[in-house]
Amino acid sequence: MAVKIEASWKKQLDDEFEKTYFKELVTFVKEAYEQKQVYPPGSLIFSAFDHCSFDEVKVVIVGQDPYHGSGQANGLCFSVAEGVRHPPSLQNIFKEIESDLGQPIPESGNLGRWADQGVLLLNATLTVEAAKAGSHQNRGWETFTDAVLRVVSEGKENIVFLLWGAYAQKKGSFLDDEKHLVLKSPHPSPFSAHSGFFGNKHFSKTNQYLTSKGLTPINW
Repeated sequence: MAVKIEASWKKQLDDEFEKTYFKELVTFVKEAYEQKQVYPPGSLIFSAFDHCSFDEVKVVIVGQDPYHGSGQANGLCFSVAEGVRHPPSLQNIFKEIESDLGQPIPESGNLGRWADQGVLLLNATLTVEAAKAGSHQNRGWETFTDAVLRVVSEGKENIVFLLWGAYAQKKGSFLDDEKHLVLKSPHPSPFSAHSGFFGNKHFSKTNQYLTSKGLTPINW
C-alpha cells in the first residue's frame, strides 16, 4: 500500500502497511476526512516522521491523541501550530523545562524545533474528529504506533523514551530498558503535573544520557 511517509520509516514499516488492520484503518481515515472535520490536516498526519527520520531518532515522547480544537494539532504530540495558545499540558512542559534547565518559556508552541533535532513526537492515535477526544481510538492507530515503538526499541540503541502518565507507560511497557533509557513520570496535565511531573528533570536527564553516549544533546 502506498503510504506517504518519510523514506527511512517506510523502509522500517513497509510490512505494517500491508497488514489487514492498516488497510482497514486507511479506509476509515479517508472516509472520516471526507465526511467530517478531522485533525490534524491530512498532509500532517505523519508529520512526526517527516521531521525526524528513523536514523536521526534520539528521543521518543509518547502522547495519546491529537488536540481536537480548531487549528491546534500539527501532527506532533503536545505541539501546536504557530500562533496557537499553549494548551495546559504544553504550558506545564515548558514550566518544567524552565525549572530544570533555566530556559525561558518560548512564545511558540510548535515543537517542530525538537523534532528536527531527533525527538520523535509520537501520538498513539494520529487523527481525531473535531471536538471529540478519543474519537479515532481503537481503529488501528495504536497497533501501528506500537509497531513504531517496537522498531525503534529493537533496531536502535541508546534512545531516551519519555513516558508521561499511565497510558504512555502501559504503551511503552515492552521497551528494552537495558539498551535504552526509559524515563517515567505522571502526565503534564494540570490534573497530575503536581503529582510528580514537576521536578522530574527529564529534560536534563535526557541530555546527560545523550552526552554520556557521545550524542549531541537536545536544545529544548
